[in-house]
Amino acid sequence: MVKYINMFADLKSNLLKLFLNPVCLSCIFSWFTAQFIKTIINLCLRRIHSIGELFEFLIWRTGGFPSSHTALVTSLCTSVAFRNGLDSDIFMLSACLMMITIRDALGVRRANGIHAKKINEMGQKLKEKNVIEYKPIKEVLGHNPMEVVFGAILGFFIGLAFATL
Repeated sequence: MVKYINMFADLKSNLLKLFLNPVCLSCIFSWFTAQFIKTIINLCLRRIHSIGELFEFLIWRTGGFPSSHTALVTSLCTSVAFRNGLDSDIFMLSACLMMITIRDALGVRRANGIHAKKINEMGQKLKEKNVIEYKPIKEVLGHNPMEVVFGAILGFFIGLAFATL
């Protein structure tokens, strides 16, 4: 029994160390800051119509200004660079992750969203002509370059703050 209590205490201690790690904190803070900014913008533009949508924007909704994915990986990369150095293996890993994520936000996800929009337009036209029964697919448009740039700026400054303060 004592063995299990000690094991639980070690797990609790290690989880606490994980969530108090400046790199982890910078990632979490940059993600939620970007989501918060996105939510405020959408509240001002009256795009949020319920409490459920509000929480969806705060926690999970993708796309929009600024890019929370870009903010998170840029914050990760920046905080790792300042804590471990530009010549560290972990920095190279985080830099590669950042490049892949940003490329995906600008390219693949954006292309998929454009394709989904066109498919929905064609499906709607065919539905109106009673050719097929069509249920629209989700359109996630990815990000335009300005959304990614501002996500990167936000992530850089948050990563810098958590790594140096």
